[in-house]
Amino acid sequence: MEEERTGARLRPIGPSSSQPQKPYTEMGSPPTGNTFAIVNQKGGVGKTTTAVNLSAALASLGRIILLVDLDPQGNSTSGVGISKTGLRMSVYDVLIGGDPIDHVIQRTATAGLDLVPSDVRLAGAEVELTATIARENRLKAALRTARNHYDVVIIDCPPSLGLLTINALTAADACLIPVQCEYYALEGLSSLVTTIDLVRRHLNTGLEVSGVLLTMADPRTKLSDQVATEVRNHFGSKVYETVVPRSVRLAEAPSYGQPIIAYAPGSRGAAAYLTLAGEFADRIGLPHGSNRGAAVQVPA
Repeated sequence: MEEERTGARLRPIGPSSSQPQKPYTEMGSPPTGNTFAIVNQKGGVGKTTTAVNLSAALASLGRIILLVDLDPQGNSTSGVGISKTGLRMSVYDVLIGGDPIDHVIQRTATAGLDLVPSDVRLAGAEVELTATIARENRLKAALRTARNHYDVVIIDCPPSLGLLTINALTAADACLIPVQCEYYALEGLSSLVTTIDLVRRHLNTGLEVSGVLLTMADPRTKLSDQVATEVRNHFGSKVYETVVPRSVRLAEAPSYGQPIIAYAPGSRGAAAYLTLAGEFADRIGLPHGSNRGAAVQVPA
């Protein structure tokens, strides 16, 4: 695949971006390729919302981000404005066909954010991977070179603990767990933690839980406060200070194929993900430019 030089670094060419990319040299550090899996086997907890909006917010801070859509539903793909029906290749071709990942990477409309898209064929990938040698390492091997061109790689996992999620955890340096601020928030987390421990022991000794993110919080209810307290008691300092609120704008944004910072930059959801991006970057020691979230006016 062709590459272009942006400042002092290379990045793959995909769909053109509408905004100029901030030169990498202004950040004063080489790309790190930090890889994070957004994981929770429960559906509806904000995995894809977080994958899309954290990726876009980090890009808005001047970093170069690769978002990998590993969910057969392909919601991260459509959520950044890429049509699933018009794809020639996807992450399926990388995992099953062995195609180089740089043949699949597409540039999104968000400056600094690239995508490895997904399509419906990925739904059968776990069955096809069963007979594959080193099946748990397919994504890790595919990302080995590509991650050198990015500051952060974010993997959106499916709502299961199958082979696709195992591939994500094997490829990741760490995982981020979104937890919904509702009654059954901690249900199933023990299974997830057990899976992470197994992957750490047998496949990826460096795997960590980098953080736990409280999502869909409603400050008007006692339940949200109670769940937040329980999660913080259980995970301690792993829990991000940033809490993502329940938001109509966050729910609407995917239908327009835009991250929240593009769809509703003055919303509470946009402010939350910009704040999270700064906290996330600080936690992993990733230099970043001034937080554009400082200019966001949050409705009362």
